[in-house]
Amino acid sequence: MAKKIEHLLIPEHTKISEKEKKELLERYQISEHELPAILLKDPAIAHLNAKPGDVIMITRKSPTAGESVFYRVVKLE
Repeated sequence: MAKKIEHLLIPEHTKISEKEKKELLERYQISEHELPAILLKDPAIAHLNAKPGDVIMITRKSPTAGESVFYRVVKLE
């Protein structure tokens, strides 16, 4: 398993559970294919042991909102 990336310019990446994924898709009434993609080979998720179809929650620091949360689905290419 790769080491978590600790860098000022790289936001926190977290793999959400299947239950959380289902709740997210239901809340926004979207399908997995409508989420933006993140590539499986992206170094920022190497430590998460992600597989295609997993959803990654990205938490970015924001000067106006404090934190902003984004979701990406893992794709091979």
